[in-house]
Amino acid sequence: MLDERVTPRAPAMSVVVATHNRSLRLTQLLAGLRAQTLPLDAFEVIVVDDGSSDATQEVLTGEARRGHLRLCIPPPAERAGPAAARNAGWRLARAPFVAFTDDDCVPTPGWLETLLTAARRRPDAIVRGRTLPNPAEAHALGSFSKTIHIDGPSANFETCNVAYPRALLERIGGFDESYGTGAGEDSDLGCRALAAGGVPAFEPEALVHHAVVARKPAAALRDALHAESVVRSYAQHPRLRRNLFLGVFYDSSHPLLLTALGALFARRRPAAALLAVPYAVHLRRRVAARGARPRHAAFFALFDAVQLLSTLRGARKHRTFIV
Repeated sequence: MLDERVTPRAPAMSVVVATHNRSLRLTQLLAGLRAQTLPLDAFEVIVVDDGSSDATQEVLTGEARRGHLRLCIPPPAERAGPAAARNAGWRLARAPFVAFTDDDCVPTPGWLETLLTAARRRPDAIVRGRTLPNPAEAHALGSFSKTIHIDGPSANFETCNVAYPRALLERIGGFDESYGTGAGEDSDLGCRALAAGGVPAFEPEALVHHAVVARKPAAALRDALHAESVVRSYAQHPRLRRNLFLGVFYDSSHPLLLTALGALFARRRPAAALLAVPYAVHLRRRVAARGARPRHAAFFALFDAVQLLSTLRGARKHRTFIV
């Protein structure tokens, strides 16, 4: 469904959003796009509904009736994952540059104007911006909450805040849709884009606010399982290994956890207990940094253990040495 207004010029930027069952969040995102300093007729918004069962279609229909955004709404399809949804979106794009953000984000007013200025300055650039927790939801930050904090250039090219030349997306075929879980497909795209001649750029003024989602421990623990999928992108793209701690460890907590586990196996030797001290100090610092309760240290330890096992499964599956 396309907005039927007659527009005087082709869009300079296309914004692509994949959405699934976040109708309230989507409403906030659309409001943020309406508030952009870039003129509304200078960009289009393509929202791909990835099999939502909530009020997403009603939100999109209402936005189309509002008539402020140049809105493209492809017919909803069965859920195929974020990579497939984003591919469907950018292939409909009419602008030379395609910006991606997520349905749980709210761009600040100058976001698109900053991305477009940078893209025009270097047409082969892959432009990334900052992503910070939404200050309006700071009260929800805690031990089990989920958000994204990117305050500098990231080698992962997260789709919450990145813009690509459309021609480059065409050249590399877009996202690899076999990344079905929504973990690692953005890093994979960025690495393939760099290999195809894309140039990385970072614009700190291109700021997006990411939702802060309060969750129960079980839901937070599921994030640790994403490591298995992410390891695949490390295996396929050696340049990503610079993100690893000491070039080997998926997370800086993993060597400390392994050392602490070594203390358990050597518990008959009194001095072995000292092996667990660095990890205990690490947990204490995490608790303090999160403003968490001391008992939440047990959750962080369990999270690390599940993530470590998930990493090892991924390393074995994709035949790469990552711990």
